[in-house]
Amino acid sequence: MIRINLVGEARRPVAVRAGAGPSIGPGDGESRAADWALVAALLLGLAVVLGHYLMLRYQIKAKKTEVAEAQVIVDQLEPIIREVEAFKAKKQRLETKVQVITDLKANQEGPVSVMDKVSRALPQLTWLTRIEVQATSLRLTGQAYNTNAIASFIENLDRVPEFQEPRLRDTTQRGQVYTFVIECQYLTPAVLRRQALATSGGQNGS
Repeated sequence: MIRINLVGEARRPVAVRAGAGPSIGPGDGESRAADWALVAALLLGLAVVLGHYLMLRYQIKAKKTEVAEAQVIVDQLEPIIREVEAFKAKKQRLETKVQVITDLKANQEGPVSVMDKVSRALPQLTWLTRIEVQATSLRLTGQAYNTNAIASFIENLDRVPEFQEPRLRDTTQRGQVYTFVIECQYLTPAVLRRQALATSGGQNGS
């Protein structure tokens, strides 16, 4: 009978060839190269993000420094700014008071001034029977011996800055006397001054 020792056969060590190392497949090198490329890409991305963060941090710090310096200047100028604003308000109040006084004075002198200018414009052979002065209009009723005197009166009124666009509204003849009515716009001296200032301001601005 032949006996076979299976246990002994199973325990027999497998002969290993001396000098032989672990086997490396053809795909292992490519896998390691891909891993190193991924690591390099991650490191590069991290460096970019870190650089951007540091740059933003520097810019924020610089802006904070500028704001702090500007705030110091504002704090130093605040008393001066308050004085300037107070001066402007006081100047505006004074200008308003002066304008009110000027307008009142002009309104008080208005009728006297109108009478004086109308009498200066009145030609010979012409006289007035009624003068009506409104806020922005003037109505003159008078008589003359001929129409030429009426025409001369209108021309003389047109030369006065306060009397704008004088026009003959009515004329009637009774015998040798002509009765006429002339109307025109009336500008007070205060209005004329404001117009002159506005015109000079516009010319200076241009």
